[in-house]
Amino acid sequence: MDFGIKFRLAALVLVMVLIAALIALVTINFERQEAELRSRLNQLDSESYSISEQFKDRLRGVSDRLLRYRTEPTGTNWMEFLAAGHNLEAWIDSQNNARNTKHEQDLLQQIDSALDSYLDNVQALHVTSVSAGETNTSLLVPSGSTTLAYRRVSDLGQELAAAHMDLQNQILNNAQEALIRLRVSVLSLLGLLFLFAVTLAMMVYRDMITPLQVRLLESEAMAERREKLAALGLLAAGVAHEIRNPLTAIKAALFIQKKRLPAGSPERDDVDAVEREIVRLERIVNDFLQFARPAEPEFTVISADLLLLEARIFCAPQMERSNIEMILEPCEPMRVRADPAQCKQVLINLIQNAADSIGQNGKITLRARPDRKSLGNGDKPVVILEVSDTGRGIPPEVRKRLFDPFFTTKDNGTGLGLSIAARIVQRHGGELQYQTEVNRGTTFGVILPRVIE
Repeated sequence: MDFGIKFRLAALVLVMVLIAALIALVTINFERQEAELRSRLNQLDSESYSISEQFKDRLRGVSDRLLRYRTEPTGTNWMEFLAAGHNLEAWIDSQNNARNTKHEQDLLQQIDSALDSYLDNVQALHVTSVSAGETNTSLLVPSGSTTLAYRRVSDLGQELAAAHMDLQNQILNNAQEALIRLRVSVLSLLGLLFLFAVTLAMMVYRDMITPLQVRLLESEAMAERREKLAALGLLAAGVAHEIRNPLTAIKAALFIQKKRLPAGSPERDDVDAVEREIVRLERIVNDFLQFARPAEPEFTVISADLLLLEARIFCAPQMERSNIEMILEPCEPMRVRADPAQCKQVLINLIQNAADSIGQNGKITLRARPDRKSLGNGDKPVVILEVSDTGRGIPPEVRKRLFDPFFTTKDNGTGLGLSIAARIVQRHGGELQYQTEVNRGTTFGVILPRVIE
């Protein structure tokens, strides 16, 4: 799996982990806020009941002491009435310091003002009664302003309790809105998490499972192909071996007959034609045997440019006859571990195929370049020996069967050249690759592990 796939997978997994962590943080934070809200609501509920009861008790105490004073107009009862009034005022001041909403503070100020008005009216009645020397019965019936002031204080106390309940309802509404926002956030994050999970699954399937399936199918096809090739190789080896002995006898007899015939005679020409066909048969038989029983490579460390130079020297006369220019590009010193004879055979085969593709008047370029490729057990430095031509290119219908044995587009070909070349390169731990474009040319590359000293 290459670095790009690993990076994308790691990024997706990281994003999914972050989203899951964000969902957990949002949930934990909401639970904390819920606990605080529950505590606050319990406190407000308790305060609402406490405020209502305390206010009623204190206001009732003021009224009871006034009623006692009217019944028994003594100095002690009057002082108790004044103390109850001051106690209620002190309680209002303490509540004013504890309130945290403007509406509640305004109500407490109004209660304080109404209580002051009520107490002032009562004191005014008391002063008038004392100075007039009236009996207590004159105070038994309060004046209209006093009654109104008392009712005003009582009504404002009810409004204060209601305002406290309104605060509780407001907090509940805020909590409900926060819960709705939380649900939307969690659902959005879950949707995003699901989207990333689907993306991750698709990426894993596309970049990991699908290539494995393709490789499995390729491996099965390759195994089946190898089995067929093995069976075909055994058959070819047997047939080639049986043909080789008669060919040797025919060639020997023909050589004896050729010596008896004068040069330039029709009979001698016929013998020469038969000899050429026997040589062709021998080449086909040798190709069959080499494909069926490839020789083990004898490895040695050799310079890459030396392999190209020897192949160029060997093929130069043939290229000159076809007016094909062969160019060996200079390269940096690079060494490979290879069998020189087998590698030269591969390069010669590729050069001859390039010449066949060109026909006449073209150019073949030989070069060696360094690279890094995934061969066998991992990425490693390699040397690529390239044979590039300016020929016709390889048609798409031919590319599918390019390395199949016995498949050829040449009239006199056996279809084993590229198959043998590919097997030789594989035995060297490398690969044979190509790039082609119709009417523009083809480049074959022999990839061999590089020796780093």
